[in-house]
Amino acid sequence: MSTPEDLENEFKARRRFLKRLGAAAVAGAGLTAVAGLRIAQLQVLDYGYYNTQARDNYLRAVPIPPVRGLIYDRNGVLLARNMPSFDLAIQRDQVSDLKATLAQLKRLLPITADDLTRFREQSQGMPSYRPVPLLVRMDPSEVALFEVNRYRFPGVHLRADLMRDYPLGATLSHVIGYVGGITAEDLKHIDPNLYAGLDQIGRAGVERSFENELRGTPGTRTVEVDSLGRPLHTLGEQAGVDGKDLYLTVDSRLQQVAMQALGKYNGAVVAVDPRNGEVLALVSKPGYNPMPFVEGISQAAYQALLHDPDKPLYNRALQGLFSPGSTIKPFMAFAGLQAGTLTDKTKYFCPGYFTLPGTSHVFHCWKLTGHGLLNLQQAIEQSCDVFFYHVAWALGIARIDEWLPLFGFGKPTGVQLPGELGGLVPNPAWVHHHFGHGWYPGETLNTGIGQGIWRVTPMQLAMATVRMSGAGAGFKPHIVHAMKAGFGAAEVPGRPDPRARIEQAHPGQWSEIVGGMEMAAQDPLGTAWTVGHDAPYPIAAKTGTAQVADERQTVKGTVQYHDNALFISFAPANDPRIVVAVVAERGAEGAFQAAPVARQVMDMHLLGHLTTPPTPTST
Repeated sequence: MSTPEDLENEFKARRRFLKRLGAAAVAGAGLTAVAGLRIAQLQVLDYGYYNTQARDNYLRAVPIPPVRGLIYDRNGVLLARNMPSFDLAIQRDQVSDLKATLAQLKRLLPITADDLTRFREQSQGMPSYRPVPLLVRMDPSEVALFEVNRYRFPGVHLRADLMRDYPLGATLSHVIGYVGGITAEDLKHIDPNLYAGLDQIGRAGVERSFENELRGTPGTRTVEVDSLGRPLHTLGEQAGVDGKDLYLTVDSRLQQVAMQALGKYNGAVVAVDPRNGEVLALVSKPGYNPMPFVEGISQAAYQALLHDPDKPLYNRALQGLFSPGSTIKPFMAFAGLQAGTLTDKTKYFCPGYFTLPGTSHVFHCWKLTGHGLLNLQQAIEQSCDVFFYHVAWALGIARIDEWLPLFGFGKPTGVQLPGELGGLVPNPAWVHHHFGHGWYPGETLNTGIGQGIWRVTPMQLAMATVRMSGAGAGFKPHIVHAMKAGFGAAEVPGRPDPRARIEQAHPGQWSEIVGGMEMAAQDPLGTAWTVGHDAPYPIAAKTGTAQVADERQTVKGTVQYHDNALFISFAPANDPRIVVAVVAERGAEGAFQAAPVARQVMDMHLLGHLTTPPTPTST
């Protein structure tokens, strides 16, 4: 029988239980509410995010790289193409032990020390998610060997790709340029969306200048993958746009003829159509093989090119700064005629030397016995230094500095290639800034015959000669003839870009100067007679020889000198269709080392064949 005390204890126990049950119910309700809110957040508010995360576990957006546009010459000869290639690339964020992976790959495949060095150099500063090529242009047996062992190398991918190839190699290297691997520095400046799936970019020449047109726009492919990331199905595709094909103004036949005609001499040849400014040939010799840059040149190989004494990477046509020598005389004649200090009736006597009034210093003519009494045309024909000492002295340096830049000297021509330099027209301000002294009278005389501190590029000489051939008319030089956006698309032609005509101050100025240049090529006394007298078309020309300090030679600390041979010309003289400027480094005279080069280029362009024996290729 229960006692009152037992009943009281039972009551207290029930109270405690009910309190605990209530607390548990409240806690449970709270937890249920929290869980409900979390489920609502996951299912409603964050649905899009987690759905994307889930989809990304089995879906991949794979970029479709565009096919780079091809490059042709003006006659449809292929100059830059895309060749099939199998490459081995490593995506470092998917590789747990890179050192061990490289060691295993080296035991499996013929990976050289240069391959490893190139891989490490290209990896520096590059995001780990971007694949870096290790081995390029693998042959079928190497591809098969890796495929069998693919499972051993997570993060190592075999890529079927297109590799840039240049069939004419060094002959057009300074025109076409090359493509090279995208670097960490590039990634700071380029739009990553435009380079998705791509690992190369234009580095030099046309490949660089027209990168945006040649590259194209990447597309995207949505792919279902398995748990190892291997593709199973393609679910969708957004097409990209392939790069445009370029048709250059350059004639590869002229390019090869000019390169061969230079023979043993390094130098430059620029040929231009004076009717529209199209660049027909642009040669810088020696050239270089662009393919190591495409494959990924090693630092050692690049340094060897940089320190090669022949400077193959140096584009002499656009960056070579040469004294123009006597090729400047027709332009000096124009300045004299324009200023009125010279006329077609002016005559000067050449005894073989010239002295400034009140001085005893002698400035010699190249013909030490003298030319005798000459008019302007005869002075151009025979390239008399004394006559042009008189012209320069009468003009003065201020008027020389006023009129010569009208021909484009002293500034880049604007041709569609990178790295062009502007040269220098002599002037007192430049001398004072660089040497700290005033202008000496003798410097005016040297300026009049293209010596001293003159600096011109072969491209500038060619475009100045275009002005001379066109009686003052000129164009901005251009190197792309047309663009074509894909197979079957219409070509979009390039348009000539005319420059303001240089107007003559007195009637007959242009014909007076051109007449002297014709005499130089077709009269027995002319300095260019050896290449002009038997030509089947009339030539107007001017030879030049410029003495320069020889960087390669000193004798007991004394600087030695060598001559550069120069030549400017156009033909036919009465209806110009081609202008040619030539510089042959370390050539003795323009008439014998540079002029024959121009003659062969003009023959090929105007006749379609050579009328003089081709120059033997240097060994």
